[in-house]
Amino acid sequence: MMKAFEHGTWTRGLLAITAVLVISLSTTSAAEEPAKPRTLFTNVHVFDGVNESLIKNANVLVEGNLIKTISKKRIAADGATVIDGGGRVMIPGLIYAHEHIMFQLASAGEMVNQDDRYIAIVATQMARKYLERGITTIRDAAGNSYGLKQAIDEGIVPGPRIYPAGPMISQTSGHADQRWPTNPTTFAGGGQTEMVKRGDLVVVDGADEVLKAARENLRRGSSQIKIAVGGGTGSQSDPLEVVELTAEEIRAAVQAASDFGTYVMAHVYNTHGIRRAVDNGVKSIEHGNLIDRKTLQYMKKKDVWLSPQVTVYTYIPGGYTEDQAAKHRQAYAGIDAMFKAAKKIGFENIVMGSDIITMPAAIDTILDELELRTKWFTPVEVLRQATSNGGELMALSNVRNPYPGKLGVIEPNAYADLLLISGNPLEDISVLTKPDENLALIMKDGKIYKNTLK
Repeated sequence: MMKAFEHGTWTRGLLAITAVLVISLSTTSAAEEPAKPRTLFTNVHVFDGVNESLIKNANVLVEGNLIKTISKKRIAADGATVIDGGGRVMIPGLIYAHEHIMFQLASAGEMVNQDDRYIAIVATQMARKYLERGITTIRDAAGNSYGLKQAIDEGIVPGPRIYPAGPMISQTSGHADQRWPTNPTTFAGGGQTEMVKRGDLVVVDGADEVLKAARENLRRGSSQIKIAVGGGTGSQSDPLEVVELTAEEIRAAVQAASDFGTYVMAHVYNTHGIRRAVDNGVKSIEHGNLIDRKTLQYMKKKDVWLSPQVTVYTYIPGGYTEDQAAKHRQAYAGIDAMFKAAKKIGFENIVMGSDIITMPAAIDTILDELELRTKWFTPVEVLRQATSNGGELMALSNVRNPYPGKLGVIEPNAYADLLLISGNPLEDISVLTKPDENLALIMKDGKIYKNTLK
């Protein structure tokens, strides 16, 4: 009996000591957990990404990688790094929703023939250029950008957040089919281009192949799926008026994406292709330059997004043939009617983007897209397209969203992607086109990448 009592006492004692040690270790661990760095911005006028009126003389507290507080009153933030904005305008980091960060060599021919490691090195320089211009998030609309995204996320190279689509999916003779008409067919032993072999593009036919390609992209890490449903200016065998992928093929891509909780974006210019895409579940129309007003109204009813561009059509990309250049000019000619129709019917699901390819020097002036759009939209409408609208579109990735917090807005618990501007872009948006002069501070994910206010 005594032995049993002694044993029970010893056991209870051991349990008590263990409990004390666990509590002690937990307390120590909590105490040693490093506090999140805090940055307090004072004396700034805030455009929150939505409202036309600035929040004047505001203070913004960032804690870790999130915005904690926005207030016109003094914020107590002992230990925070304090940055006096000097009355500058603060806006959310810009979101460009149709980019090709892996396609920035001098010509299409070089893209096909250059070494893939060289292409990757060039892409890291492009990523830095995006960030240096205040573009803190991009949706990569085609290309093998998975590795670059990982390197940026891990802090190996600076750059924007990337929402990768991976290789664009199209049919034979479609927009991803970059073969020349003189290349032998696959029936005669012909093969695909190096861009297909590198994983920048994929050419498939039939619903089963589309389904497999979409699933492969999701396996690699695509946050959304990109398909081509009409002709393109850069491809060889498809006029802008043609419709690509059958309804069944489009549904296969949409099914694969929706099963993974995300959506499909579709390259297409013409009304018939847009109708087919929207009817079969596509949520984002890329380009859309030749759309008619009735179809734009249909997109509005279906809550579909329009991802147009102006910049890319203001020049002829390197290496284009005369046929390609003619298609490019045709696409440019349609922009005016598209945007006028959007204004007329109150279509607001519009985002920002450039679609720059094989023109690395054009990345230097990528912010001209903002000013170009003021021909049709007010500065605040353009800024919404480049901030909060982009954030809403990125959020459609749902469970595939690699950055599931709020983007494109300045509000509590949104990601701390912030820019300080010398000048008021709500009055004169051209101040954003001179980042070296007017972009005083760039913060992405709570980390400062540029600060001229020191």
